[in-house]
Order: sequence, then C-alpha cells, then structure tokens
Amino acid sequence: MASEDTIERGEKEHRPSPIDVHVGGRVRLRRTLLGMSQEKLGDALGLTFQQVQKYERGVNRIGASRLFDLARVLDVPIGFFFDDMPDAMGGSMAVTRRMAGFAENQEGFEDDTLHRRETLELVRAYYRITDASVRKRVFDLIKSLTPAE
Repeated sequence: MASEDTIERGEKEHRPSPIDVHVGGRVRLRRTLLGMSQEKLGDALGLTFQQVQKYERGVNRIGASRLFDLARVLDVPIGFFFDDMPDAMGGSMAVTRRMAGFAENQEGFEDDTLHRRETLELVRAYYRITDASVRKRVFDLIKSLTPAE
C-alpha cells in the first residue's frame, strides 16, 4: 500500500508548474493577439498543434531553445513570457529589472482581463483599422465612454 507521501508526491509530479502555466498563457495571449492558430504556430516551429496546446496549458515545460524560437516567431522579447508574473511565482524579478533600468514601471489591465476573448478580439479588430486617423478617433471614442479615474 502506498504511503501518503508517495501519493502526494505523485500528484504533485503530474500538476503543471505555476510558472509553466504562466509562460504558456503568455504564449497563448500573444498567438491570439496575432490572430494565429495553434496549427500555424506549430508549423512555424515544426510541431503539431497538440504540442502547442500542451505548451499553452503548461502541461509540457518549454525549454530554452524552444522559448527562443517562440519569441522569434511571435515577435516578442523572451522577457515577454515572464511579464506580469505574480510575486508568489518570482514576479519580484520585474521589480529588480525596473530598478536596473531594463523596464519601466507599467500600469496595466488585471491579468484575467487580458486573457478574455472579448479583449483579444477588440485589440485584434482595433489593429486591423489601417487608417491611423480613424484608429485614433476610435481610441478617443472608447476613452470618452469610460468613467473618469
């Protein structure tokens, strides 16, 4: 009969790391913002869409060389995948980077807002507006409809 320690350790081994889940979520966010399918991303990386799914859910850990390839294909710096990481997962590194001058202090949306499909579709539609003056007017309109801070 297995001891409680053995069972608990076995369960932990099958749970994705919170860091892997965060990095995978950032891959999904960027891919979706670009309007890219999992299949298209997989093709660009020489992977199946199922492997991309596993990366995005954090089930499979992304190695350094694969993270480099993802950054290149998704056109983001590698640090993008670690942005907005909660302090509990080591997110205080962002504070260290800001202090060292590598990143500016940013105010942004809460993490769950960025991952909502509505947000992603809105951003994608906004950037499909080719006329810069129209895009600016849409931006100003949206800002005018929000309550003052």
